Amino acid sequence: MTADKPLWKPSEERIKGTNMYRFMNYINDRFSKDFKTYDPLWEWSIANLSDFWEAIWDFMEIKHSKKYDKALVDGDKMPGAKWFEGAKLNFAENLLKHAKQDKTAIIFKGEAQDIIEVSYPVLYDKVARLAKSMREMGIKKGDRIAGFMPNMPESIMAMLAATSIGAIWSSSSPDFGIKGVLDRFGQIEPKIIFTANGYSYNGKNFSSLEKISDILKDLPSVEKVVVVPYTEKKADISGIRDAVHLEDFMSDEDGLTIEFEQLPFDHPLYIMYSSGTTGLPKCMVQSVGGILVHHLKELMLHSDLKPEDRIFYFTTCGWMMWNWLTTSLALGATIILFDGSPFYPDPGAIFKLAEDVKMTHFGTSARYLAAVEKEGLKVEGNYDLPSLRSMMSTGSPLNEEQFDYIYRDIKQDICLSSIAGGTDLNGCFALGNPMGAVYRSELQCRGLAMDVRAFNSNGKPVIGEKGELVCLKPFPSMPIYFWQDDDGSKYHKAYFDVYPNIWRHGDFIEVTKHNGVIFHGRSDTTLNPGGVRIGTSEIYNVVEGIEEVNDCIVVGQDWKNDVRIILFLKLAEGIELTEDLVKKIKTDIRKNSTPRHVPAKVIAVADIPYTINLKKVELAVRNVIHNEEVLNKDALGNPQSLDLYKDLKELQED
Repeated sequence: MTADKPLWKPSEERIKGTNMYRFMNYINDRFSKDFKTYDPLWEWSIANLSDFWEAIWDFMEIKHSKKYDKALVDGDKMPGAKWFEGAKLNFAENLLKHAKQDKTAIIFKGEAQDIIEVSYPVLYDKVARLAKSMREMGIKKGDRIAGFMPNMPESIMAMLAATSIGAIWSSSSPDFGIKGVLDRFGQIEPKIIFTANGYSYNGKNFSSLEKISDILKDLPSVEKVVVVPYTEKKADISGIRDAVHLEDFMSDEDGLTIEFEQLPFDHPLYIMYSSGTTGLPKCMVQSVGGILVHHLKELMLHSDLKPEDRIFYFTTCGWMMWNWLTTSLALGATIILFDGSPFYPDPGAIFKLAEDVKMTHFGTSARYLAAVEKEGLKVEGNYDLPSLRSMMSTGSPLNEEQFDYIYRDIKQDICLSSIAGGTDLNGCFALGNPMGAVYRSELQCRGLAMDVRAFNSNGKPVIGEKGELVCLKPFPSMPIYFWQDDDGSKYHKAYFDVYPNIWRHGDFIEVTKHNGVIFHGRSDTTLNPGGVRIGTSEIYNVVEGIEEVNDCIVVGQDWKNDVRIILFLKLAEGIELTEDLVKKIKTDIRKNSTPRHVPAKVIAVADIPYTINLKKVELAVRNVIHNEEVLNKDALGNPQSLDLYKDLKELQED
């Protein structure tokens, strides 16, 4: 299969039935254009940001109490651009605007449990009852509410109740370790934590209650812990301070009307977290309006999501894809939640779910697809998926073989949308195009109004070459600020230090002749196993406290179309790297962070390289183990130490 021959392209009938086609004609009529394909529409969108986003506001029928005065102010500043000034709206109100429709809002499947369905009216009612209880305990706009929850309906209900008041929502998944949670929630000081009493994975139940009790010891801001029944009907919560069962916390009144707090467009909505590479995770604050319009653009246009559709993404509440998926409610679609192992009770578990619930949009990761392919799972012919028309993948790039696997063994007539962006923007730079063809290894397009380019080493845009992913113009879902970053210095350093007034994301990409995008991995030292970005500092925080370890450095190694974590140890004098010590280190990392942080290889070395000003040089080590040139040896205090990492036999083995 050549790069010039598409794996799939939509029929003319299918193209004309897409939301993107309808929007393109809306733009043609509104602005006297004659666009017939995606590329000229994209060019127009990046050249006319204000007109584009005004059109999105109207086309998406954003619910608001006061319209904006101007769609974009200071659009030449990044950061500094202001969106939809003067507008007043509420995020939860937009997600619940279909509350009177007697249709399914949420389908939930716990790995070992029966499917549960929640209708739009029931969802509204439960959110109303939660919001009333929150207001009664004094929650107001600007307060932080946290979720330490599995991916279940109550997580969404809690988020909607909080944001209906104007409170700020932040969440993590229950497999995070105590320190990982405190590194995040400790900075934002939530007043309420929602937690399930446990979670399930691979046929086993795990309690969350002991962990939440330990978290509370160092989180004095919490006034209430709301415990949701999941693995037990009513767990013993007597050992947790200020804990209450969900049924006892939620108002028992029926027929409540939600009082949706009307907020400025740039009022805080979510706090998301960076990977924590250089210390505590950065707390990225994202806005009510920015997230709403950005998500709706991606869901309605790039994902072709319609009210009759049923959309699934395999995610946890600690990944931005949970936030992205949840916004589908604003379109009146049905969202499908799953908690547990996608391989329980067998590798076809998620495809069986897709068959049972008539899934139309299947979202997952490259790592999952590689795993089911390795298992030899043949979906076509074994699962009945007539409704499935879109498959989305993110987290890490799909390789060419995975493209082939999908069209060979999953479904031939499907729009495969490999998508990529980041937690920072809670969305995507490159996405699907339901009007366009799919080529092997390529993401179909750059997102509308996202002026994405690949910059070469001279800071010039290139086509057909690897370059730094940059975005030349602002977009509404940019963080409005970082928490506890009063002068904006952390924010500026994160994105704008290399190219002033230009967003640098930290990925290597290639813009193809089809105007698609190929991702070539991270250009910084953030680890990315299985497409989940994690920071080295969260591993260092554990390992450096282990008595037998003198020093360490951790890097990602490209391995079999993925990235695996390699931990190098400089051991204390007289200590040898035994199997028991490796087991102890891995156990401590798993306990205090997440299973994703556990290294694939633990290797003893005699020295750890540092810069002259005593900073570890992860990128230099990563370059050495990949046989790439190290450009910054002059900055090292002990450059000879890099020789210790060359041609290690352990790195050539599984």
